[in-house]
Amino acid sequence: MADNKFGDFKRAWVEIDLDALARNVLDIKSKISSDCEIMAVIKADAYGHGVGRVAERLVREGVNTFAVATLAEGAEVREHTDSSNILVLGYTHPADAEYLVKFRLSQLVVDAEHAKALDKTGHKLDIHVAIDTGMHRLGISPKNFADIESIFNCKNLTVIGTATHLASPDSLLSDDLEFTKKQMDSFFSVVQKLQDREYDVGKLHTQSSYAIYNHPEIKCDYVRPGIMLYGVHSQDDETKLETDFRPVLSLKALIAQVREIEKGESVSYGRIYTAEKVIKLATVTIGYADGIPRNLTGRGGMCIVNGVKVPIIGRICMDMLMLDVSEAGEVKAGDHATFIGKVGDAEIRCEEFAASAGTITNEILCRLGARLPRIYIERLVGDAAEVQKEFVRRRLR
Repeated sequence: MADNKFGDFKRAWVEIDLDALARNVLDIKSKISSDCEIMAVIKADAYGHGVGRVAERLVREGVNTFAVATLAEGAEVREHTDSSNILVLGYTHPADAEYLVKFRLSQLVVDAEHAKALDKTGHKLDIHVAIDTGMHRLGISPKNFADIESIFNCKNLTVIGTATHLASPDSLLSDDLEFTKKQMDSFFSVVQKLQDREYDVGKLHTQSSYAIYNHPEIKCDYVRPGIMLYGVHSQDDETKLETDFRPVLSLKALIAQVREIEKGESVSYGRIYTAEKVIKLATVTIGYADGIPRNLTGRGGMCIVNGVKVPIIGRICMDMLMLDVSEAGEVKAGDHATFIGKVGDAEIRCEEFAASAGTITNEILCRLGARLPRIYIERLVGDAAEVQKEFVRRRLR
């Protein structure tokens, strides 16, 4: 996502700590073997973090393989890295096969029909084969081994990887652990059968974020970290291996107005909130068009003002929302409100924010609005540092 050229920084914004991203890469590397590589999942604009700067920093940290969801996302990543391997995990229509070649992208083949259609285009393509071991989203069932084998015989397709996706890698419940084991047994059985027939299966990959930390016993050529690359769990839960990463993203906005509301007065659309006493009300310049879930009201949605957690009250509007800042000391227009992040000892983690909205962090991060500029923070030296300083100076004018 590009920086907002109209300078909307002083309304609401996202701060991205690229040094935290680098730390998270190190934590993931510490959990995998030296002969296993990271395939960084940077779909959905790098989970709302801004794919260009994220990809560039990951390359500097030694990550050279990326996964995206769509052809267009792959083309965008290619603009930022010339030499990296980029895999499209989602379906690409055979009519668009020429663009896979143009942007040097590899494609996950979802079934035998998809492979045959891509093969008929005549374009020489690098592909990964998706084996459906129980997720039942994309891929070919091991029961249809002949279909799997047929892909390896397509003259225009070169298999450079074989993959599956785990359905419950985030769960440590016995039934889910057993299901994951069955998935992996099924996957490696297919791989072995292919190798016995002297097919080159390419590089193997099965582990998304949670599987890295819950199933370290799985040995493949790649791991595919997504949400944990950005320093958060999908929700508040435990993992088998300890996580030692840092949140990359903070979400902030400005207070536009502060006023007193008398007892019995209502706030915002629908009059769903009525003050039970005199309160100090602050209006903040962010709303559901920016990705703040409208249902946060009444579900414990909070914000940090002056280092104090304060409640969101009244119905959230498209571009604004209201806070009860009665306990936050002196508050004035122009002060910051932090929705995700840390201020002093007060912190609202993305997991906590998502739970208040009844969802997971993945959704919260991906839905952050396009009009929120991304402000990047990293400790740089030399020319890069000067470029960053000048960028910040322009934003603050």
